[in-house]
Amino acid sequence: MPSPFPGMDPYLETPDLWPDVHHELMHQIRAALNPRLRPNYVARVELRVYKTDVDDPGRIAIVPDVRVETAARTRSRKPNGITALAIDESLELPLLLDDEIEESYLAIKERSTGALVTIIEVMSPTNKILGAEGRTSFLRKKREVLKTEVNWVEIDLLRGGEPSVARASLRPCDYRVLVYRGHPRPRARYWPISIRNRLPVIAVPLRGKDPDVPLDLGAVLKAAYENGAYDASIDYSKPPDPPLRGNDAKWGRKLLRTKKLA
Repeated sequence: MPSPFPGMDPYLETPDLWPDVHHELMHQIRAALNPRLRPNYVARVELRVYKTDVDDPGRIAIVPDVRVETAARTRSRKPNGITALAIDESLELPLLLDDEIEESYLAIKERSTGALVTIIEVMSPTNKILGAEGRTSFLRKKREVLKTEVNWVEIDLLRGGEPSVARASLRPCDYRVLVYRGHPRPRARYWPISIRNRLPVIAVPLRGKDPDVPLDLGAVLKAAYENGAYDASIDYSKPPDPPLRGNDAKWGRKLLRTKKLA
């Protein structure tokens, strides 16, 4: 079954489902681009690694069930001749170690030289949590890239959290795409996206005078939704996480009733 929403499906944003959605989006973007990149370029999925610890505010997006529980006081059995001891009440919590977290992104490279031409990032929840190591790592990588002539494509399909760029000049929206060309800097292209509209066809820049490659995000999402069988994991009778607000919530409920899903 296809998604009932005309563009981004807000039910895909739930923390339990998003990691798989992110994975599937990466592969569908690569599949859409590679036929158009031939013969001079190729797209490959690569990984950025950062460390997280118990003090990382973004850890809740990685380990959503972090909690402290109280274990009940138990009494040991009393073998013959041995005094019974009551085991004192303790705290029970998940084992939280310093972990290396991997986040995938897409790298477009020149086939003949292997030179990096364009980076495509689909943002994760940790990239949008203030003070999180995932956000620090993401913004550090972005700053490094913007000092070079490598193109940067940033796709944000998450309503929650803080956008990477928060400026009054950027029209408020539910989702957004930013494209920074390696040349000329510092101007960028901006696609503001409403939850009520289809996802746009964006321009993926390459090197020099080579023409931009079109990327149909709507087709990418449709393929990801069907390939991931996400309808099998979504209960459209309940609100999405995060929930829609105000008129968007009314619009969403009406849409789902029309589709006989709520």
